[in-house]
Amino acid sequence: MRIAKELGIYVHFIDGLNELLGMYTYRHKERHILLNSNMEYIVKLMVCGHEIGHDCLHREQAKGASGLQEFTLFDMRNEMEYEANAFSAHLRIDDDELMALMKQGYDVVQLSSIMETNVNLMLIKLNELNRMGWQLNLPYVPRSDFLKNVKPEG
Repeated sequence: MRIAKELGIYVHFIDGLNELLGMYTYRHKERHILLNSNMEYIVKLMVCGHEIGHDCLHREQAKGASGLQEFTLFDMRNEMEYEANAFSAHLRIDDDELMALMKQGYDVVQLSSIMETNVNLMLIKLNELNRMGWQLNLPYVPRSDFLKNVKPEG
C-alpha cells in the first residue's frame, strides 16, 4: 500500500463491497485502487499488489467506465490476470530471502507462512522463477482459480 502511494495511486478501503475484493481504475488521469476493507491483512497486501500490477501493465485497459474489477481473483486462464498475479508475487516475495529459506529446506507451505503470503502466490513466484531460468522442483502448480473461494470477512 505504501508502494501504491509512492506511485501516485490512491488506495481506498471500502466497506460494503460484498464479493468484490479489489478494483483498479484509471479515470481523468487519476489512478485508484479500491480494496474491500473486510479482507484479512495478508489478502489485502496480495490484492493490492495485484492491482498495482494492473496499473503498471494494463493501465490502458483500465480506462473507461468499469475499470478492472476482481470478484473471483486470480483467474490465471486470463493473461492479464496471470500477469497481475506474477507482478504481485514478485512484489511481495523477495528473491534473496526466498532463496535463503529454500536452502534451509523449508517446503512451499512453510515458505508461505514464514514470508506471510498465500501458498498459491508462493507457487506463482516459484513458477515465475522457473520461467526465468531457475530449475526448481515444484510439488504442484497453483490452481487457476485459487482465490475463487476467498471471501471478505464478516
